[in-house]
Amino acid sequence: MATDNKFEGWAAVGKDSIEGNLKWQEYEPKTWMEDDVELKILYCGVCGSDLHTMSGGWGDMSAMYPQVVGHEIVGEVVRVGKDVTHLKLGDIAGVGAQCDSCGHCHQCSKEWENYCDNGQTGTYAGKFTKGPATGDKSYGGYANFWRGPAHFTVAIPAELDPAEAAPMLCGGTTLYQPLETYGAGTTAKDVGIVGLGGLGHFGVLFAKAMGANVTVITHGTSKIEDAKKLGADHVIVTGDKPDEAVLPHRRTLDLIISTSNDKNLPVPAYLQLIRPHGHFIMVGAPEVSALPSVHPFQHIMNAVSVGGSAIGSPAAIARMLKFAAEKGVRPWIEKRPLDEVNRVVVDMDKGKARYRYVLVNTANGGKL
Repeated sequence: MATDNKFEGWAAVGKDSIEGNLKWQEYEPKTWMEDDVELKILYCGVCGSDLHTMSGGWGDMSAMYPQVVGHEIVGEVVRVGKDVTHLKLGDIAGVGAQCDSCGHCHQCSKEWENYCDNGQTGTYAGKFTKGPATGDKSYGGYANFWRGPAHFTVAIPAELDPAEAAPMLCGGTTLYQPLETYGAGTTAKDVGIVGLGGLGHFGVLFAKAMGANVTVITHGTSKIEDAKKLGADHVIVTGDKPDEAVLPHRRTLDLIISTSNDKNLPVPAYLQLIRPHGHFIMVGAPEVSALPSVHPFQHIMNAVSVGGSAIGSPAAIARMLKFAAEKGVRPWIEKRPLDEVNRVVVDMDKGKARYRYVLVNTANGGKL
């Protein structure tokens, strides 16, 4: 099944791309393989990772320019490899932050491809490692088409608005996965979400849908009303004295998911909120090499575990989408035309999103 699709997208060509300097250009997608699919992109969520990557904030990306970012992609299946069985032409499907893995290590065999022992291939700014595509660069969704391995491409349930499904594919699963893993609503009845941004708002929505009592932990007062509208039962405002602010709430939570990118994240204060045998899980990634230190006795005397969680596997994304469809989980999104992407990334960098921007490719049939 050949294709005449011309791959074009908004490319980052330098660190100043987040200042509104993306350039529309043609690029060469990965070499076609028979376990691939192609999507005609309808929607693509704007993720904080896009900005960190474009700017080099998480590491030097100069070797990857020009780079088309975007890893919350939803589109129509327009090409299907002969080895693909779970998708067909015309299906609405999506891909998140990962588009390949080795497929044979212990983690991959357990449907934990996001922790592949041999490293994952990001949906953008990655390099493929299999067959004739070895060494090819991956490109994301600020574009008209996407090509990649079908294993990481998941059907979007008909009950979900595809524009709302797009930001779930990274932002949503980044919160759904640890909430599911650590028992939100079951063994973890009381859940805290640090930060109410694009990730944090998913944390509130999913934790509440799972049956948990939800506490939003935020630095200021500006988002208190939004937290309540999203379903939060309580809000803790830490202000500039987090150690004092948490004292009335000591040992009231079973699980905290931290979505914050604050380089001065007051982890020692947050740990006081957690009951013995609870968990503090980081999904936000500040552009720093280390966070404030935690005294060993905070772990020893409180039996609190500190960990992290990265995106979600294809199986986890499918479970999340099914759960969202069944429970009526609807993210707060603002649709913006794809051709306004340079304004969108500037707005995103200024923290204006409430709470996820979704780029709409109207030329391909996306609906504003």
